[in-house]
Amino acid sequence: MKALEVARYILTKCNKDGQPISNLQLQKMLYYIQYEFLTNYGKPLFDDDFEAWKFGPVIPAVYYEYSHMGAFRIGADYKDYDKILSEISKDEINTLNDIIVDKRDINAWKLVDNTHKSGKAWDIVFKNGDGIGDVISKELIHENAF
Repeated sequence: MKALEVARYILTKCNKDGQPISNLQLQKMLYYIQYEFLTNYGKPLFDDDFEAWKFGPVIPAVYYEYSHMGAFRIGADYKDYDKILSEISKDEINTLNDIIVDKRDINAWKLVDNTHKSGKAWDIVFKNGDGIGDVISKELIHENAF
């Protein structure tokens, strides 16, 4: 599965629930989701890799898809947004939805702070800017995300 499919699901769910989110919140939510799937199910939810950017872990394809929105909330409504639900188990769906509901109300900058902790995955790869744009491996996310 691609991160963009998951992003479309997240954005549409948030919009339908009357709580649209920004691109920055979306990026952090994807990171939490990937961590939970790696930890709880021993596999990633999506294939894309995160890169270490200034404001934390980023999936470039997702970032560029919504970058035109800046810091505004994304009012997306994809018709086929729920097709990913047929590709994952009921338990995985519950995990995905729980993270979305839990994280969408958290300020984007608080989410950034949570992913920037010293000695954790993003910090290890970012290296005070020397590793900007480098991939944060799924193994590192699993072992040391937060």
